[in-house]
Amino acid sequence: MLLAMSDDALNPEDRKIITLARSARARNSAPEGAAVRDETGRTYVASTVALESLRLSALRTAIAMAVAGGARSLEAAAVVTEAGEPAAEDLAAVRDLGGAGTPVLLAAADGTLRLTATAG
Repeated sequence: MLLAMSDDALNPEDRKIITLARSARARNSAPEGAAVRDETGRTYVASTVALESLRLSALRTAIAMAVAGGARSLEAAAVVTEAGEPAAEDLAAVRDLGGAGTPVLLAAADGTLRLTATAG
């Protein structure tokens, strides 16, 4: 499900993961940056992986890092991208770890929230 959402509705923790995702994208000059927050409040940040033998979106990379770090669930995810909506594969990965209601915040390169999707 996709919902339009105002930046004013963001809590500080959601604003933080958008900022972290934005920083990862800029630092690595990547097409996307992502950050996820787990059930304990820890954050995991990644950018797109585009190797000849391995391709992962920023969000799937951040989720893999969370799983490798011991996360058992997700509270929220953020992606900074030019895409109009999250990829189906990204939403499936969020759903696998976080459940169907986990919010995925989609932001523009400047950090402006464009929409919120749920993994369900």
